[in-house]
Amino acid sequence: MLSVLIGVLIICIVGAICFWAIDKFVNEARLANLLKLLVVLICLAAILQRVLPLAGISWL
Repeated sequence: MLSVLIGVLIICIVGAICFWAIDKFVNEARLANLLKLLVVLICLAAILQRVLPLAGISWL
């Protein structure tokens, strides 16, 4: 359980760093929004991949 919490925290930190990098280096607003949406979807998928086995649901 602790390793899952640490993994989710690391995923959130990496997502926040990606958001910061997108805000800093991407000038075009539409591209920045699309990249942020992609980061959110990837982070959610990674979190679900870590949490669902605890609930007994095998995803992949």
